[in-house]
Amino acid sequence: MSTSVEKTPMTVHGKALLESELKRLIHEERPAVIRAIEEARAQGDISENAEYDAAKERQAMIEGRIAELQAKIASAEVINPSEIKSDRVVFGATVTMQDVDDESEVTYMIVGVDEADVKAGKISIMSPIARAMIGKKVGEVVTVHSPKGDKEFEIVKFQFK
Repeated sequence: MSTSVEKTPMTVHGKALLESELKRLIHEERPAVIRAIEEARAQGDISENAEYDAAKERQAMIEGRIAELQAKIASAEVINPSEIKSDRVVFGATVTMQDVDDESEVTYMIVGVDEADVKAGKISIMSPIARAMIGKKVGEVVTVHSPKGDKEFEIVKFQFK
């Protein structure tokens, strides 16, 4: 019985961000925390050494994050939005929508979970807005369900860049 790894969509940029963090943790943070542990050990009795305990805790956090990043990178399905050709909204699309009520426009790029940054206009594929837009075409109205109530948007345009 083979176990299949669930692939996680992310953009080329998103994968690069994860790889950059992983490299920093392995080459900078890990050696620094090891030095801190050695310095705390050198002070003698480690049973009541707060620096030693803090360094060991930090080491556990770093090792946990390294393992998490390695797993995310291993399961990544890297998608280059500029290579996508679709007449429907899919992962990687930059979508401009108009609020049906007040006619204001918003533009979002649909990205992987780890890349989401609403202030930068990047929303997670798992967000209610992205889920409502997936599979839709220009001119279609989507209903976004949120704690503040339902809101309707018309898809004005989308592109892959």
